[in-house]
Amino acid sequence: MHSRPSQNRLSGSASRSRISPLFLALFAAMATVYVAGRLWQDAEERVYLIQQLDKRNGQGQSAISVDDTLKIITCREQQKKLTALEMELAAARQEGFIPKSLSKNDESHPKKKFIAVIGIITTFGRRKNRDAIRKAWMPTGSALKKLADKKGFIVRFVIGRSSNRGDSLDREIDNENRQTNDFIFLDNQVEAHEEHPKKIKSFFVHAVENWDAEFYVKVNDDVFVNIDSLGAMLTSHLDKSRLYIGCMKSGEVFSEPTQKWYEPDWWKFGDAKSYFRHASGEIYAVSRALAQYISINRAILRTYAHDDVSAGSWFIGLDVKHVDERKFCCSSWSPGAICANA
Repeated sequence: MHSRPSQNRLSGSASRSRISPLFLALFAAMATVYVAGRLWQDAEERVYLIQQLDKRNGQGQSAISVDDTLKIITCREQQKKLTALEMELAAARQEGFIPKSLSKNDESHPKKKFIAVIGIITTFGRRKNRDAIRKAWMPTGSALKKLADKKGFIVRFVIGRSSNRGDSLDREIDNENRQTNDFIFLDNQVEAHEEHPKKIKSFFVHAVENWDAEFYVKVNDDVFVNIDSLGAMLTSHLDKSRLYIGCMKSGEVFSEPTQKWYEPDWWKFGDAKSYFRHASGEIYAVSRALAQYISINRAILRTYAHDDVSAGSWFIGLDVKHVDERKFCCSSWSPGAICANA
């Protein structure tokens, strides 16, 4: 009678022991499924990321941030600007403002070298002045070409264009040039009194870009020039560089608008109101290096009310030799004078 409870306890114990392994097996299976699922999900995410990275690389895109990208772009732009400036400096050193001893001729583009290019600055309504110069000292026709070929002088009248392009003023000059063929036309320069200093700068730019000469000379159209004496004087300076030759002067800066030689920028010349030393505007010459300097820096060389002051200002602060040539003082006659006022 006491044996049955004992058997019941034994059977209950056996039943619990069979359940535990089953539960553990079920738990292990679920854990395996869970871990496998996570691993599969992680694998899918890794595959997606790799595909996106490959796609970006294939399109040439960068994985860096936007800020870093902007910094790189800025650096590249600065590098381009620096490279451009270095190229301009190299060009200036090779072609312009350096001693002759350091210059080298470009043998691949040989050009005839002249002693001087002479620009006679003229304007509309001055045909009589030009004809007087043609009769007095400027050859015409084939003789003008012979002057260039034999003596090394290019001589041309220099004029801009009317503000009303193609009007009767332009047509009149065009007709004159068809007869004489002795003009330089500054097509991008308006012919006006207030534009005169800029016109002189444009002349030097045009002349040095079209003719290779030792000197470039500016002359007014009411000045007579002895070309032989001019040639002798210029050739005596061929062994020098960076020359600014003229009848050097200074003088008062006029600050009142009613005065004839009024200078709007008078306050820039100091309390003494006196101009710096510069060549008289009737005639002056600059060497090739200075003409090239003007051409290279044309955009940043400012002009004042008068062309002679403007030209003098371009050479302040530069290693330039100012030659006070009294034979260029056209208003006072001297033995061996190069010029005279008409």
